[in-house]
Amino acid sequence: MELILACVAAYILGSVPTAVLAGKLFAGIDVREHGSGNAGATNTLRVLGAKIAIPVLLIDIAKGLLATRLVYLNFFEVGFILSNTVETKLILGIAAVIGHIFPLFAGFKGGKGIATFFGVILGIHLQSALISLGVFILVVSITRYVSLGSILGALFYPVQLIFIIGIDSVFIKIFSLLIPIIVIYTHRKNIDRLLKGEESKIKLVKN
Repeated sequence: MELILACVAAYILGSVPTAVLAGKLFAGIDVREHGSGNAGATNTLRVLGAKIAIPVLLIDIAKGLLATRLVYLNFFEVGFILSNTVETKLILGIAAVIGHIFPLFAGFKGGKGIATFFGVILGIHLQSALISLGVFILVVSITRYVSLGSILGALFYPVQLIFIIGIDSVFIKIFSLLIPIIVIYTHRKNIDRLLKGEESKIKLVKN
């Protein structure tokens, strides 16, 4: 019961539609009706600029990180929670990512989960999070494609976690393989545009 309640809390946390709220609050628009139609930080950057997109990005990362911290709340003091801390953090993190992709408070039409996934990884294993971030930054700085950076960062995550860092936990290995599957699924339209040469390159400032 404790784990179920924790997952519900994590899902609700992930369901906070940061980009949608920011668009309505600061520009009176729904960002999902503009740009790529995605409720994430990248589309917020395209539509509203960096001043609004950066806080959206940080809050979306915080949603994943805070979800992993739900294990420390007092009403999660028995059974599964304490005996499997890392595994439980991952379960709660996945619940938050699902909330971000299918938000309860925004008609189940949310973002692609990259920032929230990063927050989860940050809360689980700092070194692997920084390596994946490095891959993302390198790819984006060279190509200017955020989608490509996200995809390659996700694909490299299980590689570096298993073969470079050498994590032993089977549960974490399964989680690491789940990330690129979800990221590729949420970026399937981006992949199609990349293959056709139609994907938009990111700009650091709004014109």
